[in-house]
Amino acid sequence: MGQSAVAGECAGGGQRKRLAGGPDYLDVLPDDLVLSILSKLAASASAPSDLLSVHLTCKRLNELGGHDMVFAKASPASLAVKAAAWSEPAQRFLKRCADAGNLEACYILGMIRFYCLGSRSSGAALLARAAVGGHAAALYSLAVIQFNGSGGAKSDRDLRAGAALCARAAALGHVNALRELGHCLQDGYGVRRDPAEGRRLLVAANARELTLALAAAAASRHPFAAALPLGAAVEGAGGCPLLSDFGWSLPEADPHAANQFMVDWWASRGAQAAAAKKPATGGDGDGDGDGAELRLCSHVRCGRRETRRHEFRRCSVCGAANYCSRACQALDWKRAHKAQCVPMDRWLAANAGEAAPQ
Repeated sequence: MGQSAVAGECAGGGQRKRLAGGPDYLDVLPDDLVLSILSKLAASASAPSDLLSVHLTCKRLNELGGHDMVFAKASPASLAVKAAAWSEPAQRFLKRCADAGNLEACYILGMIRFYCLGSRSSGAALLARAAVGGHAAALYSLAVIQFNGSGGAKSDRDLRAGAALCARAAALGHVNALRELGHCLQDGYGVRRDPAEGRRLLVAANARELTLALAAAAASRHPFAAALPLGAAVEGAGGCPLLSDFGWSLPEADPHAANQFMVDWWASRGAQAAAAKKPATGGDGDGDGDGAELRLCSHVRCGRRETRRHEFRRCSVCGAANYCSRACQALDWKRAHKAQCVPMDRWLAANAGEAAPQ
């Protein structure tokens, strides 16, 4: 039974009963059955409004719609809160879902609190709750936090813990975790160096990425699911050659709702800061509140921002790009930075040449 059917039965049942004198069939349904229907509705909701509109239909659905079972089953699409629509009610909705045991809500709210709202401890606690439940993206995000020592000092970095969390996420099939762990093994970063195993994991990341891309294409009936010529890109899709080893050039997957929120959040904050920019003053903050001092990850679909100055690693060639992880660096290199990267010595020489006539 869809949402419209439930709402129509509830909203129109009273009038039908008054007009025809018949029974109200919604009232005779047991609570367990109605909860089961609402849980299925929540699991298939395509937007937050699909879930919240149930509460506006009648008193009974408003009461049963607030059950933990319904919030625990809320679909990822229904939890995809937009940065432009962020408000206290939106935060309460995500918190309600997280308290009910919804791991995706724990992850999204944890990322928002940790990176956007500056609530490091509560954000990390929510990410940890999702990770304990086996949420692969939460495990990988905690790995990035450990690698960078995010929310603390540089001395708080724990490379071994980061590699262990990355391995757990990779075991669950998380593509970025596979790619990150592969680079860690190739470089000996937090683990014993093993180039052969690192290369195997990078190939496994490509294979996993191809599997997910083909599954998404089959679901959307996208024409690129057919075999493409070597190096061919999808027409009009802005392909990202992440699978060049296999002769594929695939359109980029949509970013996770948490990453899209962070991208939009910092984009809006950057526009506001530019519009209200004033001469710098010697503030006494801890650095976290100074957006000019903290850098965003250069991978445009990541959205993570530093929690302290110089937290992210720079591109070793040009020094102009900053990355929260090796996975983001690899993705951005193939996406755009390969064509943009200019060696630092050439950049300095060009600046010196421009300054010489003066």
